[in-house]
Amino acid sequence: MAAKAGDNPDSLMTLATVFCLRNLRKTMCYQGFRNKLCLRSDIFLPSEICDKLVNTYMELVHTDSNFEPEESFFQLFSDPRSTRLTRVQLREDFVRDRDLEAIRKQDLIELHLTYCNSLSSRSLKTLTCFRETLVSLCLFGCNHIFYRKGGAPLACNEDTEDDEEESPASRQALEMDFNFQGFNRLRLLNLGGLPDEMDAETLLKPLKSLTSLDLSNVQLLGTAFFTQWKDRLASLVLYNVDLSEELVSTVVELINLRHLDISRESRRTSKLKMTRKILTAIVQRLINLVSLDISGHVMLDNCTVPHFEEAMGRPSTEPCKSSIYPFQELKRPLQFLGLYDTTLCNVTHIPAYKVTGSKNEDQVLNAIEAYTEFRPELAHRAINQLFDIARIQHCSQLLRALQLVIAALKCHKYDKSIQVTGSAALFYLTNTEYRSDQSVRLRREVIQVVLNGMEQYQEVTVQRNCCLTLCNFSIPEELEFQYSRVNQLLLKILEPARQDESIQRIAVHLCNALVCQVDNHHKEAVGKMGFVKTMLNLIQKKLQDRMCDQVMEFSWSALWNITDETPDNCQMFLNCRGMSLFLECLQEFPDKQELHRNMLGLLGNVAEVKALRPQLLTPQFITVFSNLLDSKADGIEVSYNACGVLSHIMFDGPEVWSMEEPRRDTVMDKMWDAIQSWDVSSRRNINYRSFEPILRLLPQSISPVSQHWATWALYNLVSVYPSKYCPLLIKEGGISLLEKVLELESSQPETKDMARKVMEQCENFKEDPMETNHGQEVNYGQRG
Repeated sequence: MAAKAGDNPDSLMTLATVFCLRNLRKTMCYQGFRNKLCLRSDIFLPSEICDKLVNTYMELVHTDSNFEPEESFFQLFSDPRSTRLTRVQLREDFVRDRDLEAIRKQDLIELHLTYCNSLSSRSLKTLTCFRETLVSLCLFGCNHIFYRKGGAPLACNEDTEDDEEESPASRQALEMDFNFQGFNRLRLLNLGGLPDEMDAETLLKPLKSLTSLDLSNVQLLGTAFFTQWKDRLASLVLYNVDLSEELVSTVVELINLRHLDISRESRRTSKLKMTRKILTAIVQRLINLVSLDISGHVMLDNCTVPHFEEAMGRPSTEPCKSSIYPFQELKRPLQFLGLYDTTLCNVTHIPAYKVTGSKNEDQVLNAIEAYTEFRPELAHRAINQLFDIARIQHCSQLLRALQLVIAALKCHKYDKSIQVTGSAALFYLTNTEYRSDQSVRLRREVIQVVLNGMEQYQEVTVQRNCCLTLCNFSIPEELEFQYSRVNQLLLKILEPARQDESIQRIAVHLCNALVCQVDNHHKEAVGKMGFVKTMLNLIQKKLQDRMCDQVMEFSWSALWNITDETPDNCQMFLNCRGMSLFLECLQEFPDKQELHRNMLGLLGNVAEVKALRPQLLTPQFITVFSNLLDSKADGIEVSYNACGVLSHIMFDGPEVWSMEEPRRDTVMDKMWDAIQSWDVSSRRNINYRSFEPILRLLPQSISPVSQHWATWALYNLVSVYPSKYCPLLIKEGGISLLEKVLELESSQPETKDMARKVMEQCENFKEDPMETNHGQEVNYGQRG
């Protein structure tokens, strides 16, 4: 069988790494003085394992809410005699000065710090500890690392404690003492987002051997300093750097450039128009170029070949056929060409193997892939375009699209715009049209990032998108691996007194689906989270608004499901004024059949709990149940459930019936009349997982009418849905109990007659299990 999209398993290395990180004290570490986490003395780890541990740790911290960060984690790598780090990638505000200081003795070759805004100039001092070994350094978006905290002098003292609560606004003192003197092995440097107060030229002057430089969003005072790397620089990124004729003239002198990025965020901010002359100069002078990004520039019309002069045939990557004049001079097609937010992406012949743009799905996916890590503002727009493709057209590269959106959501968990557009795109990429092509692993990844979004943002659009996306999954089966977490998030959504109506409706629907067809321990756990109280609060609000809508009906349905065979949840229902709300709903909405069915189903569950039945045994409640025996709402369902409630109450015997009115005999007579009025071939809006509550009413003489109700229920179910209920009845020992009904003198003739029919139906089914007299069962919600 062919593998589904995204079905590749994790490597053993990855699985072992995650296991160790989740169980540090059971594998590599022990609890030291003052609960400090310490590495065991017999542990010696090479760089391949240490790098994986640190980088996976950061990923878990940002993407797994169940993962508990360790305060002293980085101290585990403080001694290079037992642990070796060489390539480390850290991101976001989670990383602190003392974390870098903990690993300052390591011989790091690569250190990538991205959006680490909690770092101050103390970390610049730590960087000097790596100057003799560091080959690649990224400080992208680390805006505060060039400032001292509270004006403190530059220091690297492992005993100094960070003022973690200090706000970034307090970092006013610019660090003037740092430079890259002594970083002789440094070849790749990313200073994207360098503060305007820092002079890039002065900072970079000591670096004579750079081959790759990223100065995205950096204000340049001059450009001549680039020529110091004229014979070495292979990659230069000047994203959102103001282009000038002087800068272009300098750049084309860097003749060994293989990658040049002079793109902008938007054409609206472009000051220098991209002319045919500039592009031609780039192509002619930079003969080694394999990658070029000119996204976001205003292009003059003289750059492109008129449509009627374009080469005939299918789109071609051959330079000689290029629809963009300057690129006709390329010796070979470019590996990458960034044309996002330009008019050039719409031409026919583009001499590049990978192009970013908005013309088609391939260009859009290329844009998401190229810009996600460092340019979320562009990735956000590209994901929005992917959303339109998935919604209006058809996504032909489903696996790639899903993986890119998941990666963007993980990378930018704290970026609201990415979360909004990403969650919206996921809704369309996981719907029925694409579902059969997706593996279990891939769909679980989707669920994880959706739940991350729900946790991080209480904003209406994100919450709605995430809830709608969850509706694309089989519930509860596909959500069971995150069962507790998803329930907690949904209940949190439903907490506010006045929630957005659409979110409320979707969230209640999901809650109902999650407690349908799950084991009792799941229901008990969700009950302890406050599920019952939350649903009753919703019902109370709807009553105040005098509105019986889907939220009201779903809430009662959810209560029906969560109280099934869970006495604790039934008790919670009674403790939280559930019966008062039941009576109020009956009075306020006398004609709402679905509502009545759900409420009576729930009360049937309560009545099955012997210890709780005395609370139902009041004149008011008995009169209500007795009157509902005559109900024709939803076929026989309301009358059937009311009779079920009374059957369990009658089973406790006449001695508990302490009220004068209504009389027990009178109510039992009404029960007999109701049962005899039902059509035994009625199809049912009910789904029994077990017959145990019914079977306990069979071998007894205390209440013949309860026995008759139970026998009728069994006959109806095994007749209408034999393939489902005959095996269940046989498995649970129902046949022997029915035989006892035949033996009891107290059993009524019509009850015995019906018991024989049930036994015959099961016998016939055993002989010919393929026969289904009344067709297949409709898949309704779970029995309450």
